[in-house]
Amino acid sequence: MDEPRRTPRLDIPLHRLDVPLPHLLPFAIGTFETIGALSRANFPHRHTFYEIVYVTGGRGVHVLDAAQRVLNPPQLCVIAPGQVHHWMDAEELTGHVVLFNEDFLLSRPQDVTALRTLSAGPGHAPGDQSGPIEALLDEMGREYQMLRAGYRKLLRASLQILIVRALRTCSSAEEATTRNRAAEVAADFTRLLRLPGGVLRSVESYARELGISPGHLQALVRQSTGLTSGRLIRLQRALEAKRLLTGTELTVRQVAGAVGFKDPAYFCRFFRRETGMSPGEFRTEAGGKHHDPRIESIASCPQPS
Repeated sequence: MDEPRRTPRLDIPLHRLDVPLPHLLPFAIGTFETIGALSRANFPHRHTFYEIVYVTGGRGVHVLDAAQRVLNPPQLCVIAPGQVHHWMDAEELTGHVVLFNEDFLLSRPQDVTALRTLSAGPGHAPGDQSGPIEALLDEMGREYQMLRAGYRKLLRASLQILIVRALRTCSSAEEATTRNRAAEVAADFTRLLRLPGGVLRSVESYARELGISPGHLQALVRQSTGLTSGRLIRLQRALEAKRLLTGTELTVRQVAGAVGFKDPAYFCRFFRRETGMSPGEFRTEAGGKHHDPRIESIASCPQPS
């Protein structure tokens, strides 16, 4: 009897924040056990919300946008909306998990900038912030459970303190807390860019949404990041392609279309220029176990001339 054909994974699972009554907040805090199995999922997935994980025990590897870090607790991890992550060979994880939508931040662009900085890697050693961070998370957990008067305000204020303490674990804290106009516009631009379909939009469409001219957007983004807005779009395109190559079983042709390339051969040249390898080589190097060789793909990509 023929082996049943497995249905290929053609998209990366997207998780939304589902918090229980009676909290009615776009926020949750708990342990790996109380938050549930998805808090330690071993398959690539992405969120519509932020996740701050403070690991106090256990072993394994945290994978964030194809970057891996072996756990060495205590360790702080931040996952931003749209990023692809999973836990690999994780066992006996203990610690705190904080989940919240961006609107829980009450439109504080400096906090968004800080969280994006913290989410640039799969984990940070908390150093001398370990004790204060753990004490703060314990207090936030008690407030979340007890629902005493003013708990919403206290949780929001505590989250802002947590972000500041988390920044002290990151070498670029001063840059992340810069509150000038350029940093805020760059943060808004990168937030929009990382939304689903963001890589398919033009610089002009982003400028219209942000209420400034394309030239002004270019200048502010360059001032804050040192890169042009067009370059950031290309980097995000390459990152999204990496996510799809490692987290789905889409063919190279389908990945090309998903990130805005009508011509797969041109996509292959673009990807090689950005990463130094072909899409097929990257998929194999990054962990081809998510790819089913029975699924039709492009056999090879043009070599650079």
